[in-house]
Amino acid sequence: MCAVQLEAREIAKTFNSGLLSKKPKSVLKNVSFEVHSGHTFGIVGESGTGKTTLGKIMAGIESTTTGKIFFHGESLEEMTKEGFSRFRHKVQMLFQDPEGSLNPKKTIQKLLNDILNLIKMPLRKRKIATENILQTVGLSSEILSRYPNQISGGQNQRVALARILMLEPEVIILDEPTSALDISVQAQILNLLRGLQKEKGLTYVFISHDMDVIKFMCHDIGIIEQGYLVQEFASRHPEHR
Repeated sequence: MCAVQLEAREIAKTFNSGLLSKKPKSVLKNVSFEVHSGHTFGIVGESGTGKTTLGKIMAGIESTTTGKIFFHGESLEEMTKEGFSRFRHKVQMLFQDPEGSLNPKKTIQKLLNDILNLIKMPLRKRKIATENILQTVGLSSEILSRYPNQISGGQNQRVALARILMLEPEVIILDEPTSALDISVQAQILNLLRGLQKEKGLTYVFISHDMDVIKFMCHDIGIIEQGYLVQEFASRHPEHR
């Protein structure tokens, strides 16, 4: 059995809605599951069931109302500042809208340089690092001078993925990463993600409303309904047995 890398334990999330009454709205209710190292845990459900909120909580972007997230057995709440900073590098999130997740005022070169600055990569190594990461995600260096609105949705998603991979994550939360793309491009991105998982030993949490995509990508699957994890089961895909 693979080690538990990321765990949600009795997660609940409530938002206050309304301008005056501030009526609380419960989005997630007592959700618990484990994500095993090198595997993909699928979260499937209709719109409005709290899937994206759960993904943001798993990535440390959103806080819980009650319950805890554990990374390598350590609660996020109990991490030191340095420990939480490391967690935020090691657990990344790839969002649904590829173009919307990238700064439209920056070229692809500058978007990648932002990450190289963050990880303090020496200037002499940046050219080869950029070429390597573009090759990894299936992009040509010809796009470096372009802006996000000058390339396709699939290319933007690959750029967003390249930025994440530069941080050398252990876990990637994938929030409907192909739903905004054409069918043919969806297949390319899904196969790219599976190839990267095998090559780098990545762990995924894959969020989608599409059960066919979930079964293709995931080892284990949880169904969210009205904020509850109502069913959890293993994928029957031959490669995931």
